[in-house]
Amino acid sequence: MPVDSPLRAWLAQRPPAAGAAVMASGIVSIGLHLTGHEALSLAVLAVACAAYLALAADFAVRLLRERPRWLAEAGTPGGLTAVAATTVLGTRFSALGWQTLAAALLALAFVLWPWLLVLVVRNARRPMPGAVFLCCVATEGLAVLGASLAEAEAVAWLAHTSLVFFWLGLALYLLALSRFGLREVLEGHGDQWVAGGALAISTLAGAKLIAAADAGRYLWNDDDSGVLHTVTVALFVLDLCWYAVLLVAEFVRPRLHYDVRRWSTVFPLGMTAAAALTVVTALHVPGLETPGRVLLWISVAAWLAVATGAVVEARAELRSVR
Repeated sequence: MPVDSPLRAWLAQRPPAAGAAVMASGIVSIGLHLTGHEALSLAVLAVACAAYLALAADFAVRLLRERPRWLAEAGTPGGLTAVAATTVLGTRFSALGWQTLAAALLALAFVLWPWLLVLVVRNARRPMPGAVFLCCVATEGLAVLGASLAEAEAVAWLAHTSLVFFWLGLALYLLALSRFGLREVLEGHGDQWVAGGALAISTLAGAKLIAAADAGRYLWNDDDSGVLHTVTVALFVLDLCWYAVLLVAEFVRPRLHYDVRRWSTVFPLGMTAAAALTVVTALHVPGLETPGRVLLWISVAAWLAVATGAVVEARAELRSVR
């Protein structure tokens, strides 16, 4: 791709928060897979992969050619979408049975995670937008993907490591909550939803760890399993509380224009649906299946709306850079 091509110029203008488009698409694909809509799931996955490759190429170009800009952007919470998006795609590939590719993405996310996390935590000041919760999301994403691989490959050490990331992610959630500006609930442009999405992915991580333990390999004792079960249920309840609060805030103060940060709204919607559908099987709560399906179609509708807005804006911006 020529350096001065309109597409390259347009990509160069994307903020780190654009990575949430991959996260949102990836989790919607997972939700559609969990409900048996495989063709739709693969179509959305293709969109996620295309966006991931384009953003990864731009990420590499900035690292090699615009180091000061790369460092400045890596220190913002949006920089952690690189880790979170990688783990979400890896989890979907694991569900497809592509464990080698999923393991490679887990390794890549693990390498990126400490450097980006340290930069973000070091720069976190109160009040912060909802994107500050990406420090929890990225960490729990490692737990989700690690637990998925542990279940598929029956690898005990990977499950134990994922459990460590699960608890670390919860600690980072509390840190993020202490930095979060509560006015963002009414004034945020979309990423305020990550406050709930971080709890949703934590719920998914807990459910995946329980599923890994139920796959037949001994991982921890009954007391530990009981604690994990209780915490997972509590996280899901808290996630639903955030969901309700943020939904009411959207009606109280509507923000209907497109903003790239709206992908950070779609991601928590899809993640809450995926968490509910996973809890159904992992924790044996069949009553959540219908609500989970309803939440999934809400997230699909939101994905279509935001994707339409993104396409309209992209066409206008591409014309302007020609």
